[in-house]
Amino acid sequence: MTREEKSKVIEDLTAQLADANVLYVADISGLNAESTSNFRRACFKANIKLNVVKNTLLAKAMEKSPNDYGDMPSILKGNSAILISENGNAPAKLIKDFRKKAEKPALKGAFIHSAVFIGDNQLDALIALKSKEEVIGEIIGLLQSPAKNVISALKSGGSTIAGLVKTLSER
Repeated sequence: MTREEKSKVIEDLTAQLADANVLYVADISGLNAESTSNFRRACFKANIKLNVVKNTLLAKAMEKSPNDYGDMPSILKGNSAILISENGNAPAKLIKDFRKKAEKPALKGAFIHSAVFIGDNQLDALIALKSKEEVIGEIIGLLQSPAKNVISALKSGGSTIAGLVKTLSER
């Protein structure tokens, strides 16, 4: 690869990293061609972008990116693939599901909305993260609950008052 090609790849990676709020770095070495193809298909179906990258180029792109990746450049050893997603826990769930059949991919680290997770032992914690839509749904449910209670109390009180007025008018 020439210097110009490397600088072009670094620019492209920097642009991808600037746009991404969710970035996972995984080790997919050791997967045979069929497993790699299946993993790529699973990523495509889950709307996750998968790229195999050179560690040095990714490290340089992380340095140039406006995001603070903390210690993530230190995990860039061996083969690395980046998974970019809109949903914070989707890549973790995909990796966990895929590892039911194979030993790899192994999670090296993740960057999720300025939080950095290092190591494969963080996989379960990343799966437990809720997506933006799930959190918004929970908040809306919590906000609707008191309003529903007030409305039901008013409705039940209205029927009681109406029943009392009707009974009194009959007498």
